[in-house]
Amino acid sequence: MDDIMEATRVSFSYSQEPESPLVLDGISLGVHRGEFLAVLGHNGSGKSTLAKHFNAILLPREGRVVVEGMETTDEERLYDIRQTVGMVFQNPDNQIVATIVEEDVAFALENMGVPPAEIRQRVDGALKAVGMYDFREHAPHQLSGGQKQRVAIAGIIAMRPRCIVLDEPTAMLDPRGRAEVLKTLRQLNQEHGITIALITHYMDEAAQCDRVVVVDRGRLLMDGKPREVFSRVEELKAVGLDVPQVTELMHRLRQAGLPVREDIITEEECAAQLEQLLA
Repeated sequence: MDDIMEATRVSFSYSQEPESPLVLDGISLGVHRGEFLAVLGHNGSGKSTLAKHFNAILLPREGRVVVEGMETTDEERLYDIRQTVGMVFQNPDNQIVATIVEEDVAFALENMGVPPAEIRQRVDGALKAVGMYDFREHAPHQLSGGQKQRVAIAGIIAMRPRCIVLDEPTAMLDPRGRAEVLKTLRQLNQEHGITIALITHYMDEAAQCDRVVVVDRGRLLMDGKPREVFSRVEELKAVGLDVPQVTELMHRLRQAGLPVREDIITEEECAAQLEQLLA
């Protein structure tokens, strides 16, 4: 399958000392073009460190990371790499720099020297893509957390990346804000063909993705469809992770001897299975 980004035997440590512990330990992972990927792992597993390698914020100690044929260690291609892969972080307040929404979305484009007429077109298109066009003249501090995060995503979209890597973008949001951001990401993926790599600790978010990978101690532990990964309940718990609530319920029912499926990940499937069981 065609990969837009690929890490090959990547090792990394935040210390330059030879004996310092590795945060990434020979990890290899390809991100397929056009997919919606979730990366899971407990705190300290290395998932955020891996994410920053795809945008060349961090560079591997060993191994290589390639983005659309470009080595992230090639300083001459750094601009092109960051044009290809946009990065969204946990706290939207750290990414919003202007006092008006549309000015914030235009900020990077102005620094890139994009002509004013094209900036106008890109800003309007990006805000419409995330459902924030009607708020273009608002002050960011008046927005909810979910709305701020969508503005931050619009700022990345305006740069027209082919891939967006998001490092726990919903961690600071309430359930409504989380739902808004996830809906926006799904639309960007399905309607605009943007590859999404979502680093998250919310199992229900990961269950909505095309593919799930699990990172533990800087290594790739699991890689598969959400149903495949979440059916390995005991293995996930052993590395400090949960599963969607409906999957946990089915797991406990199976432990009690009831004949239910173990690959259920949605509430609708759970309700249908319980109805069948009661019948």
